[in-house]
Amino acid sequence: SGLPYGLTARIPAPAYFNMPATSAGALPLLISQTGVFTNTPNLNTAGALIPYDVNSPLWSDAALKSRWFVVPNNGTAYTPDEQIGFATNGDWSFPAGTVFVKHFELVTNELTGAKRRLETRLLVRDAIGAVYGVTYKWRADNSDADLLATSLSEDISITNASGVRTQTWYYPSPADCLTCHTPQAGYVLGVNTRQLNGNVTYPATGNSDNQLRTLNRLGLLNPAFNETNISGYAKMFSLTNTGASLELRSRSYLDANCAQCHRPGGQGITFDARFDTPLASQNIVGTLASSSLGIDNAHVVQPKDIWRSVLHIRMNTATNAYKMPPLARSLIDSNAVQIVGDWINSLSGTPALAPPSITPNGGTFTALANVTLAAPNTNSIIYFTFDNSLPTTNSFLYATPLSLTSNLTLTASAFATGYVNSATASALFTIQPMQFTTLGFATNGEFQLNFLGVPGQTYVLQGSSNLVNWVPLNTNVAATNLFQFTDPGAGGLPHRFYRVFKP
Repeated sequence: SGLPYGLTARIPAPAYFNMPATSAGALPLLISQTGVFTNTPNLNTAGALIPYDVNSPLWSDAALKSRWFVVPNNGTAYTPDEQIGFATNGDWSFPAGTVFVKHFELVTNELTGAKRRLETRLLVRDAIGAVYGVTYKWRADNSDADLLATSLSEDISITNASGVRTQTWYYPSPADCLTCHTPQAGYVLGVNTRQLNGNVTYPATGNSDNQLRTLNRLGLLNPAFNETNISGYAKMFSLTNTGASLELRSRSYLDANCAQCHRPGGQGITFDARFDTPLASQNIVGTLASSSLGIDNAHVVQPKDIWRSVLHIRMNTATNAYKMPPLARSLIDSNAVQIVGDWINSLSGTPALAPPSITPNGGTFTALANVTLAAPNTNSIIYFTFDNSLPTTNSFLYATPLSLTSNLTLTASAFATGYVNSATASALFTIQPMQFTTLGFATNGEFQLNFLGVPGQTYVLQGSSNLVNWVPLNTNVAATNLFQFTDPGAGGLPHRFYRVFKP
């Protein structure tokens, strides 16, 4: 092309730097001892480390990341143990002694942009054909970072326009690293053709260049290729790249965040998230979900129905039992949820209605619960059941608020012409009986009682000495379900009976 290359020469580099050949060896206790930084406080990397970036990054709770790698190099001519096994599709292979460095920082003041160093992770291609990973946690003064033997969670205060929020950051253990960096995933994630087929600016030269072109020029890739072919190679796209389609951005995100497990032979089941697999062969769209999460007719992705698309639901929660990815994520990637949701809604098919709302959405009540159902749009109607069965047009038709007086599960679905009926909304209601609690005599001789009733209802306490003649004693309206009554004339009576009357 005649354009300058990002880099034109490789700097000699020892295998492993100062890391052991296997995880059984002695690990440096400090990041400064690993050899990857020449000036640790200033974060100056060793000259042999090559910076890289990815087209679609893994979501890491909004952290800012910097990435480098180094392949062992004794100087030209390069031998296969000093080169990367290149493939236009799928995974690359790396020689023993290759070291990958990923550095994490977090914006702790969204008003000023102030950041904090959190951790630096090293992934090492070991001498036995696998990898091991370690985490170094930075000290508060940024003088150095300490090796972590186990995982660690830390609450970090984030200042924003609304005040201060707390974010939990998860530092992975060596065992955590291997839950994603598996043999099935090729051990190394994110360093491949589809992720590196894009430009970066190399600080050593100031030149911006396609990463594949630069690595090829350095003699790092084996086999080498004609750089004019790069435009035809696979390329992933970031969520924010509006020049790419919703499908390409969504599938890129799934590759970066899910493909380490969701692939043939991986721990993830049901679908293949790899970008290189055509969409029609990924078992994503229209495939029944292996775990429905209690949703009727749940699919991995159901066109025009995000409420039955388990993939979207798992992305849109931080609940540990359901969230995906499950490791080292405490925040929802709201941008990804929006883009993937837009893609699902752009797929061909009949649109589905949103589930109706149930207010209150279940709970424990005394005597009765007044429940309102709301349709997602004015043209839809709601059918409901009381036995947790799926509503149909033969079920109860909702017209007015419901008064529930017994324990039950209320299940509702919206229906409208031209739409697929909504996924069901369900709520469990527990109705406790009204009851007295006697508190005994007060110091002034009054007899005190508590009564559990319906909040806002008027109740009159009645008393009798013979169970025939009843006299009003006390009237009470409570904002909660706890009503307090007193009987000032109880003292000295041989016996007293009480009941509550609702006017």
